[in-house]
Amino acid sequence: MVVFRCGSKDVVTSMKPTIPDPNHDHRQCVDQAIAVANRICRQNKTRFTKLRRRVLELIWTSHEPVGAYGVLALMNAETEGNVAPMTVYRAIDFLIENRLVHRIASRNAYVGCSHPDSPHAGQLIICNDCGRVGEILEDTITKAVAAGAERVGFDGVSSVIEIQGRCHDCRELSDIHGNAGA
Repeated sequence: MVVFRCGSKDVVTSMKPTIPDPNHDHRQCVDQAIAVANRICRQNKTRFTKLRRRVLELIWTSHEPVGAYGVLALMNAETEGNVAPMTVYRAIDFLIENRLVHRIASRNAYVGCSHPDSPHAGQLIICNDCGRVGEILEDTITKAVAAGAERVGFDGVSSVIEIQGRCHDCRELSDIHGNAGA
């Protein structure tokens, strides 16, 4: 089962990985991410400051990974002052600690978490063609990783698995243009 949340809707499919349609109303994703972040921070009794909120909004600007310096450049472009890199990194660390974003190690970038309400090991599908990212929740993968770690005496597993390839939309586009094997 593949689940993706966009706006107020959970999209569940077993047919294809769920990377949001490039033309969907993305503002709903951002609004929902902010609403959930407000609730999680209240529950955790942590401060969801204006800066942390803005960093989360910028990370959710698209479903493509964005690096800390990308966030920094966007912030500095909209303000007269210069935001320090450490300020952005601290905000990102806070967002990761509160399960609001995932770090994509292979790209040294971040993407909003589609399921911040429930603890989970993220499995991110990353399209090498268009750059969009989706999140899947495969319990069998999560359990297998945890069981393997436990078998070798490793405790406290926290993992994000990155699955790189080509999304359904890019594959279809390639098939239409006769590049099926590209």
